[in-house]
Amino acid sequence: MKILAIDSSGLVAGVAVAEGDTLLAEYTTNYKKTHSQTLLPMLDEVKRMIELDLSSLDAIAVAAGPGSFTGLRIGSATAKGLGLALNKPLISVPTVDALAMNLYGTSAYICPIMDARRSQVYTGIYTFVRETYGEKEDGAEKGMESSFRLQIIRPQYVAPIEEVAETLNGLPERKDVIFLGDGVPVFAGRLRELMKRPYVCAPASCNRQRAAAVAVLAQQYAREGRLENARDHAPEYLRPSQAERTRREKEGRAGKMDQNGQEQDDHADL
Repeated sequence: MKILAIDSSGLVAGVAVAEGDTLLAEYTTNYKKTHSQTLLPMLDEVKRMIELDLSSLDAIAVAAGPGSFTGLRIGSATAKGLGLALNKPLISVPTVDALAMNLYGTSAYICPIMDARRSQVYTGIYTFVRETYGEKEDGAEKGMESSFRLQIIRPQYVAPIEEVAETLNGLPERKDVIFLGDGVPVFAGRLRELMKRPYVCAPASCNRQRAAAVAVLAQQYAREGRLENARDHAPEYLRPSQAERTRREKEGRAGKMDQNGQEQDDHADL
């Protein structure tokens, strides 16, 4: 399949085109511009450089969240607009899963952490397992093909960094942890205090979102039939936006006012 992949879930913006196992093009930026300024020009440049006929695409993949609320909305709107205009299906790829794909083949535990503000991170826990294909010849594995499959130990979720470290420290296998994502520099000090097992942080070449990783997982999801109509796509935020939380807090405060206009002594968690 020929897939256009978009990732605007974090500080990095990326566009990639992959056909089968071949990455035809990728354009990534991590600079002080909004995704509304960069995403469409990046797409246009990729289209021009590889002489891409958009109608030749089989599907459009998008990092569906979690991540920046504004970034997710921009990516979602772009993917939906293209899907509707071209009559192509969409493939939603979890942001944290795609981050983990950057470390393909490692034997360590993988823990992407994205800064979710409010002292929390978007995260998940992953590892890779080897899968072998073909038949043995005279009991030998000569000529057998192997690949690695991303195994989800804990699906993406939002939590305080303390809870994440506790979970990692309690994992059964004696393996190192690799951290990556924009939450690493934010919580580096806390990780040094909290982690009881060896860990490393991924280098700049593979520690941020990549549209190419979204494209790779999208190829797998397409084979599994995980396609959706562009009209049905929606980002996966994992938690309400700041505006939504503020609205709920205002509604909660209003609901606790008695008929005399005095706030009742009610400490229910909003």
